[in-house]
Amino acid sequence: MNSYDVAVIGSGPGGYVAAIRCAQLGMKTAIIEKYSTLGGTCLNVGCIPSKALLDSSHHYEDAVKHFEEHGIDIPGEIKINLEKMISRKQAVVDQTTGGVDFLMKKNNIDVYVGTGSFKDATHISIAGEETTEIEAKHTIIATGSKPSTLPFIKLDKERVITSTEALKLKEVPKHLIIIGGGVIGLELGQVYKRLGAEVSVVEYMDRIVPTMDKGVSKELNKVLKKQKFKMNLSHKVKSVERKGDEVIVKADNKKGEEVTFTGDYCLVAVGRHAYTNGLNAEAAGVKLTDRGLVDVNEHLQTNVSNIYAIGDVVKGAMLAHKAEEEGTFVAETIAGQKPHINYNLIPGVVYTWPEVAAVGKTEEELKEAGVEYKVGQFPMRALGRSRASMDLDGFVKVLADKNTDEILGVHMVGARAADMIAEAVVAMEYRASAEDVSRMSHAHPTFTEAIKEAALAATGDRALHV
Repeated sequence: MNSYDVAVIGSGPGGYVAAIRCAQLGMKTAIIEKYSTLGGTCLNVGCIPSKALLDSSHHYEDAVKHFEEHGIDIPGEIKINLEKMISRKQAVVDQTTGGVDFLMKKNNIDVYVGTGSFKDATHISIAGEETTEIEAKHTIIATGSKPSTLPFIKLDKERVITSTEALKLKEVPKHLIIIGGGVIGLELGQVYKRLGAEVSVVEYMDRIVPTMDKGVSKELNKVLKKQKFKMNLSHKVKSVERKGDEVIVKADNKKGEEVTFTGDYCLVAVGRHAYTNGLNAEAAGVKLTDRGLVDVNEHLQTNVSNIYAIGDVVKGAMLAHKAEEEGTFVAETIAGQKPHINYNLIPGVVYTWPEVAAVGKTEEELKEAGVEYKVGQFPMRALGRSRASMDLDGFVKVLADKNTDEILGVHMVGARAADMIAEAVVAMEYRASAEDVSRMSHAHPTFTEAIKEAALAATGDRALHV
């Protein structure tokens, strides 16, 4: 039986990063993955493939709608080759997962393919092509999450689908009904909207991306409606039925009236849930919460002292970069170091176009906490860079403490917001004031000038270009 200092169950961004950091710190490390490729949901059926399709569909939309205005004439009809688009996406996935294979070899991490389940707190059985058992002084549970559904929905994975199937459709839907107005539904909805589908979003809450700042939700809703998304907010779905190649969704609107949606595909995007199937946590004595999450303390340690858990399987936002931070945190904790994570400074991103990004507190959270704050907001359309690229939608909003001027939250909708938010994270990590950011030189012309201008607006309404 092979013995290890650390065994990691699950090879998503949290798991493989944890394994690499453990190996860097001199620990003999193993990683266990039930699927044939490493990388978990994110690399195989999540972040990476969805971004590949978002990029491809964006190119197509630009060619059809915007090239002419740039003085680019393409003779003949511009056609979609969906099969090739999906195969390019798969090539990106294969290259990325292959990169993780390389990193495991480079760091001398032993990879086991199979389902890892606890026999006790220090022994793990791995059921693959044959069953193996290993011993581990410490174990990190990083088994991730799976798409959630509603109790009355039968997912046939053909017409009534999750995000996994939406990444490999054989045709562009005529009418895609999306249940859920969160990140996953909106991103995949935009892919197929660009490719010619009619898209209807059915959301239970009174706004899309409901966990984000209300101003951001409102702006994104406005932009997507301009892109001809059909938004149905405050709608409670009560039935989903497939009839041949048709899917019929029935919901009650906020007045209690029944509304019927008929399409050829229905994407169920109502969030994700922790995945611990086959883990046999009880054999190790590990406690799960009522919601099926692995219960951990502030050190991400379970009630069994040598077993830790990270990522989507524990409380908090289900984000790949949050899982990575936790993977590093646990590896360093096991090594006897004193790492820290500031969960308030883990950014959230929606990769629609325009993109949405945020870090820190929303206005709603500050009001609820009774914090006195000031707001500086700057429209993207006032930037020369935005006009040059024709990306005029959106804004940057800076929330700062009314008394100290410390930045408490930054929220943005606009081109490249996913990349720009890092500036706000750095500023807030060092507890910068809005004035600090307003006095930093930002290259011209760039989209990031909107951050400087919003910071100027937050300090005495001093924005220069509006």
